Amino acid sequence: MHIVYSSVQTILKIIKNTHRHPVNQALHSIGAPFYGIGLAMIVGHLARMQTDPYVGSAMFFSAMALFVLGHKIEGNIRSMAPVLLFRFLLAQVLLLSRSRRGRGRKVTRYPFAKRVHLLRT
Repeated sequence: MHIVYSSVQTILKIIKNTHRHPVNQALHSIGAPFYGIGLAMIVGHLARMQTDPYVGSAMFFSAMALFVLGHKIEGNIRSMAPVLLFRFLLAQVLLLSRSRRGRGRKVTRYPFAKRVHLLRT
């Protein structure tokens, strides 16, 4: 439970630190409903509901454009929340897999140059 709480805290900190500029916040406030409604319309079409996938796609991609524009204005386009969240979750998965692997036998890790040298002998 503590791991989940600390993960949520980290995610909230990432989001807060990447959305400081007022224009970015305004563009996200406009884009968030478009994103949600557009995604719901696309999923609704896939579920055979009477929704227009073209309008849903237009809303979805318009929202994404607003998000990217906001981060470009803020100057942190490479640190957008989805990118940082993906990196964070990937790091968590790698840490989990390493901790599970560590229970078995120990494996000696050599730098690349030494591995090549060992292959030549």
